[in-house]
Amino acid sequence: MKRTTPTFGFIAVLFFMTGCDSGVEATSTEMTSLGKMEYVEGMERTAQANRFYQTTTIRAVGDILIHDRVYDDARIEDGFDFTPMLEDVAPYLQEADVTIANQETMIGGEEIGLSGYPAFNSPFEVGDALKEAGVDVVTLANNHTLDRGPQSIMNALQYWDELDMVYTGSFRDEEDASELRIVESEGISIAVLSYTYGTNGIPVPDGRDYLVNLADPSLMATQIADASEKADAVLVALHAGDEYVDYPNQQQRDWVQIAADNGATAVIGHHPHVLQPAEWIEGKHEHEMLVVYSLGNFLSGQYDHPRRVGGIFHFELEVVEGEKARAVNPALLPTYVQFEEGDRNYRVTPMKDLTDRELPDVNTHLEDVEAHMSQWLPELDVMTE
Repeated sequence: MKRTTPTFGFIAVLFFMTGCDSGVEATSTEMTSLGKMEYVEGMERTAQANRFYQTTTIRAVGDILIHDRVYDDARIEDGFDFTPMLEDVAPYLQEADVTIANQETMIGGEEIGLSGYPAFNSPFEVGDALKEAGVDVVTLANNHTLDRGPQSIMNALQYWDELDMVYTGSFRDEEDASELRIVESEGISIAVLSYTYGTNGIPVPDGRDYLVNLADPSLMATQIADASEKADAVLVALHAGDEYVDYPNQQQRDWVQIAADNGATAVIGHHPHVLQPAEWIEGKHEHEMLVVYSLGNFLSGQYDHPRRVGGIFHFELEVVEGEKARAVNPALLPTYVQFEEGDRNYRVTPMKDLTDRELPDVNTHLEDVEAHMSQWLPELDVMTE
């Protein structure tokens, strides 16, 4: 789906690991530009020779929560420029085939008045920065979707369309909501769905349920099962959990199980504003699904240390001919929101690149993230150097 970019860090390692782990022996001439490889006789994972498999890389980030102090820092003479805030992490977002971000604040634009907490409305230019940084899909179902009403949503969706950015979780009308978002990458079809636990008590306008996807168990089960029939992989963005709590609650677990039972390939969680661990979930029919319960804040104006820690979650989708996709090789690049006194120079930086001056005892913080995020998923590769 995405333009060709240089290969960075852990993607090269993970691609090599995929080849080793698959039990496949192949020469470079057996690889095609689409990433297909012909299996040779005697391979372990299938009794049939001459079958193909395809892989594509997915990366996802958590909450993009544009407080007023963040957009004030981005203000320039003729508008806003958020691009410098993402420069350090853009290469990691760009090198994935598909990158997904949770845009928690609607980019309704200045014409209806910008605002921060508790009722957010953000500049259009947030979208420009995400596009330039390498984001391909934005998920929009969250507790702030209805903050500034339908007009903010309509303005935002119009701008995402102008950017040719795929959005899901909030829609302009019933017809828009009925169109399943499926992106194609390396020959693999990927459906992306988005749900939220609620909207901060703001009622959904009568007859306009399409404005935000609420996490109704029946709706989720139906839509995820339908998406599983229509696409090789189904990725579910789930906005749920207790804010500032390090572990998932029972509601999160229940909804994640619904996703697994109905054929989802992975669940990408957000809303707690702090990191919560990843694990495998066993669904019906021996289906195994990957979940990360919360990726924390990616870019926000929240001050406390745990709320400044986020991550770029990585996994590959692997499809063997005739079968559904499965997630493999999960990894995490921890990130940190830096800013200077006076709420200046907001910047998202890979935590491994920070110095002790920028974040005292940074190595200890990295070890804490690694231990926390991998406690239920020991094979999670957390980038600490």
